[in-house]
Amino acid sequence: MTDTVQTEAVSGVEIFVPLNKLKKSPNNARKVPHGEAAIEALAASIQHKGLIQNLVIEPETKEDGTPTGCYLVTAGEGRRLAMLLRAKRKQIRKSEAVRCWLDTQNDPSEISLDENVTRTPMHPADQFERFAELSNDKGWGAQEIGARFGVSASVVKQRLRLGAVSPKLLQVYREDGLTLDQLMAFAITEDHARQEQVFENLHHNREPWIIRRDMTAANVPAADRRAVFVGADAYVEAGGTIIRDLFSEDRGGFFEDAGLLDMLAIEKLREIAGTVQAEGWKWAEAHIDYPHAHGFRRFYPQTVALSDEDEARLEALSTEHDELAEGYSSYDEMPEDVAEKLEAISDEIDAISAKRYAYDANVIAHGGVFVVLNHDGVPRIERGFVRPEDEALADPQPEDEGESEAIDPETVTEEQAEVGDEDEQQIEEEDEEPGKPISDSLTRDLSAHRTLALRVALGERPDLALITLTHTLTAQLFYSYTEAGCLEVRPTVTPLGSHADGIEDTPLAAKANEAREAWAERMPRDVADLWGFIVGLDDEKRLALLAHCASRTVNALRLPWDRKPRSLQTADRLATALTLDLAKDWTPTVDSYLGRVTKAHIVEAVTEGVSEDAARRIADMKKPDMAQTAEQLLAGTGWLPAVLRTPEREQPFDEEAPDTEAEDSEASYAVAAE
Repeated sequence: MTDTVQTEAVSGVEIFVPLNKLKKSPNNARKVPHGEAAIEALAASIQHKGLIQNLVIEPETKEDGTPTGCYLVTAGEGRRLAMLLRAKRKQIRKSEAVRCWLDTQNDPSEISLDENVTRTPMHPADQFERFAELSNDKGWGAQEIGARFGVSASVVKQRLRLGAVSPKLLQVYREDGLTLDQLMAFAITEDHARQEQVFENLHHNREPWIIRRDMTAANVPAADRRAVFVGADAYVEAGGTIIRDLFSEDRGGFFEDAGLLDMLAIEKLREIAGTVQAEGWKWAEAHIDYPHAHGFRRFYPQTVALSDEDEARLEALSTEHDELAEGYSSYDEMPEDVAEKLEAISDEIDAISAKRYAYDANVIAHGGVFVVLNHDGVPRIERGFVRPEDEALADPQPEDEGESEAIDPETVTEEQAEVGDEDEQQIEEEDEEPGKPISDSLTRDLSAHRTLALRVALGERPDLALITLTHTLTAQLFYSYTEAGCLEVRPTVTPLGSHADGIEDTPLAAKANEAREAWAERMPRDVADLWGFIVGLDDEKRLALLAHCASRTVNALRLPWDRKPRSLQTADRLATALTLDLAKDWTPTVDSYLGRVTKAHIVEAVTEGVSEDAARRIADMKKPDMAQTAEQLLAGTGWLPAVLRTPEREQPFDEEAPDTEAEDSEASYAVAAE
């Protein structure tokens, strides 16, 4: 009874209690325990600033009411756990005196509940600004601040970045005019003027990704080919700044100075060009984009026999390579030392094999090289270009003497025929001279008979027809000699760059160029040797060459001034036969489609590619916002506009209904034009 009276007498006073005498109260209102992060933060705070707030305690008693000598923590269980954590880490003793407030008058459960309910947390904006003040005023870095508040340095960096946002936008955030995600999007840079400008230009659609896009519109993403080629270290060393997004995956950030990046890329390309020119080329030019309009003739390397020493070495390396690789399907399955040795052998094989092809000395002496930047950031070296004024020096081909222009017998005019008849009469009247050539008219007559015979004979020999057709197409597509073939077949290769900006720098275009160059390197230099080259190919390779030549002439362009429904229908049938899937190489973006069609087309695309609900959500947006949102929604869906889709099955061509096809074609033109 005396102890109870004494306890009640001292209620409401501050006392110091050893840490190991403090226990968790069964009356604590918090049943879900504190998280580890919260305890870490409290421990860090107490370590650096001491115990700012007392623990509220009551004496622990036995069933008969006598005190046990320990105390129950009514309010401050988190602080007690933080002190125990510090003791565990040997920062303090287990008997460390803890400042407490003794309270035996109030209900312990109500005190515990009161501490957790009747309080107002600080607004995040105030926290962000206070962190920024600690950094600016006291010079503390993220590590120091994090240690004092028990949070990681990365979290501190995020709060410092948010605290550096324009005060105007922070105030809008305080007034609930911006969400935290939107504020984080603005924090991608510390340029207050840019932040405020983007904020003023926002429409009702304020998705964070739209804000990030607008904030970095003038910057270059780290995945850009120029950034990949130059590298972050070289760019920063040259004085460039990289913007980092601390709140999302930025894939390396954004390069702020596009002009500096271009300059560094050109300088690096010029260094490569100088190295290549040292091979003996007359000139070498460096460009970020391939100069498609150069107008220069291109020569390709010719096949060169390897030396006996190289042939022997190549055979030995090939044998060793096969022995090492036996039993393995990939490098991943091999022991590390075996994989390294095999890679070294493969590199040496490639180096020796490259000697099989070489440029003519005249081409090198009078030709040049373009060094450009590929779509993946890897430099591409294009050799063998000769300017018009140097063509005669690079390729001194002797012209045939005494050739006369051939005249098509089916197109000869009456005047030309009369002139020919007069010549014949004059020849008949003249005395015959030994060795005198026959007349042009007779030559024409006889050659017509031979041509007819060749047509009939070739029609009966599909194998030779294949060779002849391949020869004619190859001569014109690779040698620019339209008279080299005897078939009147004229391939037309329509440039696509004027119809779709940037198409010539896409991965698909690179694939097409690689295929052309692979064939060009195997071609004989003189077109007179082309026939023998094609005859010498096996059937599979000859068909592959014909396929390549035919592929270059494909034209499925839909042009408003060129109505050709039957050709387009054939292109659809070809796409079906090839099971063409453009979704692998084309995606609907604002630039490629969505920003160039009507809102109705955008809604239709989202309906087909995503869902009707998604389409309804964007239906009331303004056109720019709708297009941007649709781009995000359609990403990865594989959706294609009608003009790019491959028909599921061939449709029979209806000769009786050409107008319907034309109408369908015109409808497609209308969509494309919008």
